[in-house]
Amino acid sequence: MYPEDLKYTVEHEWVRTPGEHEGSVRIGITDYAQDALGDIVYVSLPEIGDTVEAGSTCGELESTKSVSDVYAPVSGEVVARNEALDATPELVNNDPYGGGWLFEIVPSASGELDGLLAADAYVATLEG
Repeated sequence: MYPEDLKYTVEHEWVRTPGEHEGSVRIGITDYAQDALGDIVYVSLPEIGDTVEAGSTCGELESTKSVSDVYAPVSGEVVARNEALDATPELVNNDPYGGGWLFEIVPSASGELDGLLAADAYVATLEG
C-alpha cells in the first residue's frame, strides 16, 4: 500500500526520485490521504515555473467531503503538472502512485530529500 521506493511526508505526500524531467522529483498524495479525502472532484496545482518552499501550501484537493491543502515536500521550481487531473481528478483516488501524481519539482537543495520519511517510518506515523 506504501511503495518502498518512495519518500513520504507527515502531511501525506509522497516523492518519487527521479521524476520524468531532468533533475526533478514527482509528487503525489498517499493512498491514506486519498482514502481520507473521499471522492476528489477538483485539483488545484502550482503552475509550471512557480517556486515553492518546503512545507508551504502549493495547491488544493477538493473532495465531496472537504478541501485539503497540498504541501510542497521540498523547495524548488515546478517543472511539470499533471494536466490530466483537470478533466479526471478521480485519478488521484484510483491510482495515487501512478496516473494520479500531482506535479514535479526540481529541488533547489539536494539534502532536502534526506529529511523525508521512508515507507516504514511513514506507516509508523499513521499507527501512532
